[in-house]
Amino acid sequence: MGMRVIYVDTAHRLPLGNAVEVGSLEELLAQADIVTLHVPATSQTDKLITEEQLGLMKPGAFLINNARGSVVDVEALAKSLTDGHIAGAAVDVFPLEPGSNSETFASPLRGLPNVILTPHVGGSTEEAQRNIAIEVAGKLVRLMNNGSTSTALNVPEAELPNLHPDHHRILHIHRNVPGVLSTMHGLIAQMGVNIAAEHLQSDANHGYVILDVDASHGEQVVEALRQIPETIRVRAIW
Repeated sequence: MGMRVIYVDTAHRLPLGNAVEVGSLEELLAQADIVTLHVPATSQTDKLITEEQLGLMKPGAFLINNARGSVVDVEALAKSLTDGHIAGAAVDVFPLEPGSNSETFASPLRGLPNVILTPHVGGSTEEAQRNIAIEVAGKLVRLMNNGSTSTALNVPEAELPNLHPDHHRILHIHRNVPGVLSTMHGLIAQMGVNIAAEHLQSDANHGYVILDVDASHGEQVVEALRQIPETIRVRAIW
């Protein structure tokens, strides 16, 4: 479309096409005529764009938020739109959204002439629903077949390689407290079992350990790990 694209991310990303990475969000806001947001809702992205960040944007710039409602301080955005510093905005996600058609949609962005407000329903088309069903089924198969939990919301995410045919894979979800991993290693060492590969992911509440062990010891390891008090769930794949 003839645009010069600049971007910033929490991790270094190789540029695609004519995109150019900049060093910080502040640097991007000072340069961009149109700012678009592409982030999940996390503690790090909560109120990512507030009055301070809006003030760093170029006078007459536009803001597009199709990411998550918690990412932008809508009160501050409404003020910036009203006083003319931000020329316009397009928003389809909101901090508070009605649960049904009978509930009122309340937002400080309503009624502003320089704002486009739309529902976040891109996933409601027939084509999107079909693709979502295929993707979800594929992810469940990967969870069952090799333990991958990518994009899961309630357990730590792990994307795993396929299991080697000469090994058993042990999937262990536990409460995330100190000492569990050392206990696991101690039990496995006492059994004389060799760990061929190990993956660990955790969040504030849970730890997810994936162990590939010699095929002759899978059941023995599973029974030992079940006895650890912090164990929530343990499963073996072979």
